[in-house]
Amino acid sequence: MSKVWRIIPVLTFGEAVFSQRVKMRKGGILSKQYVHRGLFQRGIWFFSSYPEVELETVTVNVTIQDFVADVVSELVFRNKQQVSQETMFIFPVDSDTVVHTFYATMGDTRIEAMLWEKEEAQQLCRATPGMENLRYLQDQWNLWGLFFVCFLGTLPPDREVVISLCYVQELPLQPDGAAQFCWPHELFPRDDYIRRILCKEEVFENLHFSIRLKSAHGVSHIATNTSYTPLQYTAPDQTSAEVSLKSLPWRQDLELLVYYKGSHALSAVAERGDPKAPPGSLLGDPVVMVTLMPSIPEVVPSPGQLGEFLFLMDCSLFQDAQNTLLFLLKSLPLGCYFNIYRFGATSKAFYPQSVEYTQESMDNAVGRISSICPDLGGCDLLGLLRSIYSTPLLHGHPRQLFIFIQRKISSEEEAVMAEVYRYRDHHRCFCFPTNGCDSFNLSQAMALETKGECVCIHSRMDMASEAVKCLQRALQPLASGISLHWDLPPGLEVSVIRKAPEMIFQGHQSSIYAQIHGQAQDPEMGEGAVTLQYHVGSQSFDYTLRFSLSPSPDDRLPVHRMAMMHLLWKLAWEGTSRAEKDIRHSAVKSSLRLGVPSTFTSNVAVRMKQRDAWHRDSLPPESSMLSSPSCNLVPCQLLWSHGCRPVRFKSTKFWMVQKCQFFLEMLGRKGPDTEALTQFSASCKEQEASPEEQVMEEPPAFNISWDWTVSPLSTRLCDFSGLRVVVALQKANGSWPLTTALASALGLSKADIEGQRPSEDVPPTAWATVLALAWLHQYKWKVSWSELLEAKACRWLRDQAEVQLDECLESANSLLGCFVEPTVFRI
Repeated sequence: MSKVWRIIPVLTFGEAVFSQRVKMRKGGILSKQYVHRGLFQRGIWFFSSYPEVELETVTVNVTIQDFVADVVSELVFRNKQQVSQETMFIFPVDSDTVVHTFYATMGDTRIEAMLWEKEEAQQLCRATPGMENLRYLQDQWNLWGLFFVCFLGTLPPDREVVISLCYVQELPLQPDGAAQFCWPHELFPRDDYIRRILCKEEVFENLHFSIRLKSAHGVSHIATNTSYTPLQYTAPDQTSAEVSLKSLPWRQDLELLVYYKGSHALSAVAERGDPKAPPGSLLGDPVVMVTLMPSIPEVVPSPGQLGEFLFLMDCSLFQDAQNTLLFLLKSLPLGCYFNIYRFGATSKAFYPQSVEYTQESMDNAVGRISSICPDLGGCDLLGLLRSIYSTPLLHGHPRQLFIFIQRKISSEEEAVMAEVYRYRDHHRCFCFPTNGCDSFNLSQAMALETKGECVCIHSRMDMASEAVKCLQRALQPLASGISLHWDLPPGLEVSVIRKAPEMIFQGHQSSIYAQIHGQAQDPEMGEGAVTLQYHVGSQSFDYTLRFSLSPSPDDRLPVHRMAMMHLLWKLAWEGTSRAEKDIRHSAVKSSLRLGVPSTFTSNVAVRMKQRDAWHRDSLPPESSMLSSPSCNLVPCQLLWSHGCRPVRFKSTKFWMVQKCQFFLEMLGRKGPDTEALTQFSASCKEQEASPEEQVMEEPPAFNISWDWTVSPLSTRLCDFSGLRVVVALQKANGSWPLTTALASALGLSKADIEGQRPSEDVPPTAWATVLALAWLHQYKWKVSWSELLEAKACRWLRDQAEVQLDECLESANSLLGCFVEPTVFRI
């Protein structure tokens, strides 16, 4: 055994789930113990079978209203050892969750965390002994992200600590329209698993998990991965219901899906203000949370919104960049905008601003790919992102970033995430960290925050193929031009706290918060309406939803807390004028009362006797009160941890694919395959061509010395040397010119191709395009990421009305010795 740290985690708060699910990371009780080295993974704490501090009882009350959850939990831990344990509590914080209440009770002692204005809190922290016990967490390699940490002190043998934790959370939308709520399996009583094996009865006395459901649309049904009591409706119109868990999910997180009646593009939750707060303030006025869930048709009759595609390449990946960027550039659609950035110690763009994708700009970009030089210095991703975010968006072209990264972003991760969060409604990130990359967790967080995707790259062919697959997703239809229009009774006005996003992607939602102020002229008019308008391609949509302005009172104010979080972020970014500073002062004062953290506040924890404890019905006490002998400051802070251990993927399918790829590559490696390209280049120089062909003959600056290392499996499945040349020769509009270079890549002669042309009426370019399309399609099951190239070719061919495509395809099949069906033209 070897001593690792003074404090080691035992119980956890949650686990990161990254397949479009709610984000959760490990946290929980930490205690001193000794462990074997090497038992730690990123954010996942491995411990002995019988941890020192055991979770005995769990009581959870969850209220879910449409897409917001209000969680009140009580966790009872007990020290099972014969010696005292030093303990602290840790749990993660993310952008969709507001943890507003935390206190711990041990015997007659109570530790309560509260918010103070930052300057005063920092003075208190400097006077707090033991703050260094928290600092070490910032540099632990298996913790990453923002965590709330509170030191609890010494827990005697066989004594318990009761943790009270309350938070509010926006719930994600599932593809079938359900709201998803998760609870980590680590926060279920441990001995219930043993009891499940020893006896068959499913009665868990130490689990009390109740759920209340509310929706103006009506509650339809629920689905979960454990047994539960029958759904009991508590309103005649079935707008509210209750359910309780009967048992625990077996060794997995609880996943609860809530289905509401009907199919809706809009959902609204109105909440009354606090009667104790002054009218006109956010806390004193009603607040409405509007969830936008636009219906996006699968097929759009027009090309739709093409987008702005920005490719950010870590210069340490310069050898792999050429392959990947070639396939991405060739797969882009005409009419979109793009730019390529390389970043290292400094960053540089191919163009001062994004350019339209045309034949000329594509040729220019392909020719400049080889200019990406190695830069093994720093990794200034933060500066590059700030530069990109400062450029205006292109109207009608949603911005999407493809970020390829191999190195760690040093200590700037928190600043990077702050920038990404600030502009998360204006763009989407697809991130491609390499296997073992120190910035893997940052990449996943960026992708999740912007509704994108993060793919770990294990080989060079992975990089190109996975990037093109993500480009396919980026080209799917999306909702843009989003606007909300309010219809309120005379005398009432609305102030939008969080604006509608620039775009909403397929299968996602966005929540808007608005404050309603004023006095209705007619008290009998108790309803308002909101209309959502948006575009999908050239199609326009609008939906109107009416909502009550007199909801049932809720003194827990979950919607106000979420709205306050967004208002504080907005003020932190934009508040500069005197009027805005007055608004900020009022908002900060209200946030202290609600327990909503922000950049203007900081946490302070106080240990006191139970009889001296105060309740959170007013602002925190004066700092002079903390000098009382009955109060002691204890270490408590929001910390950003810079761990870098990559997370394990939970997808079994992904793991099996990567495992297969790894074993195949271990069997043998194939060196750079440049012989075919060398022969192709030499043959081109030996033959004379017409002036027209000389323009099209060779791809611009296509470097035949690139290192195209591929796996043995890929080499056996497809002629990748020919594939790369065929891809390089495709024009921006999707067509191929009939050239000697194309014939050589297809393993044919130009004479053979011209001799098999169906008729003189078929233009050479159309015939060459059908031939290249058939050649590509025969490898489709092996190279699925060529679909975008095929789709571009099909669109171009369908525009050539005079071409008999079936006749051309029949000749192509005969020449290539393959069988591609005419359905290929419907791609």
